[in-house]
Amino acid sequence: MPTYKLTIEYEGTRYSGWQAQGNTPKTVQGHLIRAATQVLGEVDVGGAGRTDAGVHAAGQVAHLRARKSIDPPALARKLNDLLPHDINVLAAARASDRFHARHDAFTRVYLYQIATRRTALAKPFVWWIKDRLDVAPMQRAANALEGRHDFTAFSDKRIKEEESRVVVVERCSAAVAGDLILVRIEASHFLWKMVRKLVSFLVEIGRGTVEGDPLARDEPWQPTAPPSGLFLEAITYGEPFDRPLAPIVGVP
Repeated sequence: MPTYKLTIEYEGTRYSGWQAQGNTPKTVQGHLIRAATQVLGEVDVGGAGRTDAGVHAAGQVAHLRARKSIDPPALARKLNDLLPHDINVLAAARASDRFHARHDAFTRVYLYQIATRRTALAKPFVWWIKDRLDVAPMQRAANALEGRHDFTAFSDKRIKEEESRVVVVERCSAAVAGDLILVRIEASHFLWKMVRKLVSFLVEIGRGTVEGDPLARDEPWQPTAPPSGLFLEAITYGEPFDRPLAPIVGVP
């Protein structure tokens, strides 16, 4: 079956997440499958990252398998003609028939945007924190997350007991960009809600309400940052990720 690699951006505000499920019809994957079926007939579509409800993507990657071939640029155009305004195929390319968006991925890169001022225009894409945040300790704590660690304290309790909580974090950083504080984390994979729990912990470090090594925690960390500020920024497949740390949707 001809296989295509799709790179997709979407605003997750209106959706129940990426993954198509029987009882949640409003998903990004579901819309993509319906559009691809109209273009190509029977298809198989799978994504590299399973973003939660309300989470956005600037560089989601999906494989699309079909029973007939089509010119990749034409495929992207035809899909975009059928997709809602807040889902967009950035690129389509022919891939190896064995290509699997999730299994072949080396790392996932997430970016979280924290606003330091109230914003009317960028509200769907940030978490506004009224309190002043000290970024220096947030940066130190973010750096401490790098490496192979057990993230049990920052995982959702509904994760299956047999599922490993060990994650290899390649890079994690926090930086100021105008009226935003950006937190970027790149890892082999992520546990459910792990990124948003880590961001909420870094915010409390910035507030000065907690201190110390986040990985030294024994008790589960309960607060979870809202999905509005989170973006799946990129999926890597062995190529270096060297994009400068910058907002995906800025605060004007």
